[in-house]
Amino acid sequence: MSDRKRIRRALVSVYDKTGLVELATALSAQGVEILSTGSTAKTIAAAGIAVIEVSAYTGFPEIMGGRVKTLHPRIHSGILADQGNPDHLRQIAEHDIEPFDLVVINLYPFEATIASGANFVDCIEQIDIGGPSMLRGAAKNHGSVAVICQPTQYPELIEALNNGGFTLTQRKQLALEVFRATAQYDLAIANWLGSDDENVLPQWFGKVWSKKNDLRYGENPHQAAALYADAGNSSGLVGAVQLHGKEMSFNNYTDADAAWRAAHDHQEPCVAIIKHANPCGIATASTISLAHKAAHACDPVSAFGGVVATNREVDDEMALTLSEIFTEVVVAPSFSPKALDILRRKPSIRILQCESSEISHREFRPVSGGMLIQESDLIDAPGDDAQNWTQVCGPQVSPEIMRDLLFAWKSVRAVKSNAILLAKDAASVGIGMGQVNRVDSAKLAVDRAGERVAGSVAASDAFFPFGDGLEILLAAGVVAIVQPGGSVRDEEVIAAAKVRNIPMFFTGTRHFSHA
Repeated sequence: MSDRKRIRRALVSVYDKTGLVELATALSAQGVEILSTGSTAKTIAAAGIAVIEVSAYTGFPEIMGGRVKTLHPRIHSGILADQGNPDHLRQIAEHDIEPFDLVVINLYPFEATIASGANFVDCIEQIDIGGPSMLRGAAKNHGSVAVICQPTQYPELIEALNNGGFTLTQRKQLALEVFRATAQYDLAIANWLGSDDENVLPQWFGKVWSKKNDLRYGENPHQAAALYADAGNSSGLVGAVQLHGKEMSFNNYTDADAAWRAAHDHQEPCVAIIKHANPCGIATASTISLAHKAAHACDPVSAFGGVVATNREVDDEMALTLSEIFTEVVVAPSFSPKALDILRRKPSIRILQCESSEISHREFRPVSGGMLIQESDLIDAPGDDAQNWTQVCGPQVSPEIMRDLLFAWKSVRAVKSNAILLAKDAASVGIGMGQVNRVDSAKLAVDRAGERVAGSVAASDAFFPFGDGLEILLAAGVVAIVQPGGSVRDEEVIAAAKVRNIPMFFTGTRHFSHA
């Protein structure tokens, strides 16, 4: 015996009128009695479809500018009545109440209203009360009532009408989608009301994540993984469009995100090449093609199988060069038609078009039993402006050296600590990363730079705790240093630079990346 439940009576009240007339037409064709409110009822009636206004059914007018219209026992009893319970049916019959088989509601656009920058009063008016109440009531009573909360579900509803109604399994799934939708709606309101908290990070915080797709596996084959999108935000790398190549993996996404952030730390045309979450090359130049060549030259061995990100369109010349290098992923705001054609000849490369340059202002990191939340480390602190640096020793530097120092300082943010980045001509030439002491990072950066270290500048993501790491750089031929300062041994470090008459700048800002 089928558990499909025929739809005879429907309550329809929607803010978003998309597809409303088509839906009402389908309901009417199946002989469904439609009750509706305000503008929804007017739209249906204007299409020549029979509709009963809720106020006529309840005998109570809409008041307070529509704040009160469906909050009435005749409406909620019809939604909540368990049609398999004789006592419920007896009670509603005593009060001349007919049960509903279908509820179609979509909510006031609260999230869109706050995103528009509307004032407080207008935002408050977009907090829906009756809508969530009816949705939740119908979802609770899904044994008797089918509930629709999005216009995208209308085709499913019309198909069910033609098949004799929804099955219990379908009604349960519709109820689940309602509770998810109302949970997201309430979270948006709670987060917005708490956004005026004087604390940078609120006392209470919630988010909704929706699965976008499953991944083959996580960092390793024995780990399950999936990609989730912030339900209230479609920007960022998750919103990128894949134009070519195999499906993205967990590691592809983590490296692509690191590369995308590194490229967008710079205003000039920039290319960042990431391998295992660390840069193996970052460069800026007058064109994106030149930036790519300079970034690749930093460490061609490590760049093999890397992830490449740009902050400008990939042009034909860059695509030709990149096509000769095994690359896992390339992500850019756009690609010239010829560049896309060139790269698509490589069957394995993943091509992502990500037009958004927005970087979240909060970072989340799970720990056992909880979550760490912090402000994102963006290049926007006072110490990221060279005009706020303090020169603690050495002669005045040329504009070219200052340009390289600023480039190195912005670029070292993307390197895992302990981090040392050497740069020349607005391109990295040696990078030391992820070491357990700054001396080893300095040695690694010098070793990778080779002969290019002579005449380069160095950036350190955190202060030098002793003079030994700095001395390694100076002995190799580094001509200027930028670092946060703030060590109890700053004078020892400054003295080491003074011995060689090397200019050194303190930023007062740290860009330490721990994980």
